[in-house]
Amino acid sequence: QAQLVESGGGSVQAGGSLRLSCAASGLTFSSYAMGWFRQAPGKEREFVAAINWSGGSIHYADSVKGRFTISRDNAKNTVYLQMDSLKPEDTAVYYCNAKNSLMNNDYWGQGTQVTVSS
Repeated sequence: QAQLVESGGGSVQAGGSLRLSCAASGLTFSSYAMGWFRQAPGKEREFVAAINWSGGSIHYADSVKGRFTISRDNAKNTVYLQMDSLKPEDTAVYYCNAKNSLMNNDYWGQGTQVTVSS
């Protein structure tokens, strides 16, 4: 069974940094596009960043461009989200996603809380 486990969340002051990690198991990691999404209290889950299987194609939500960096290490079956210049509005539960459209597979992690105080 595929499993995604996020780590690295926590509490930080505005302007600070955090690095999230998502370790994948039970799937051929290099065959999956990976993404990060977030959900703030009372809001819908929203897209944050995505990276294709090779790392050659990356996309960000406008709200995080220039502040967040997504990367992956296929040898370690891990995707990262480096978050810099954090703002209180970045406070949310962050979820890791693995998607293979050809195989119609879509997996989610359990989420990790990020809290940014002003």
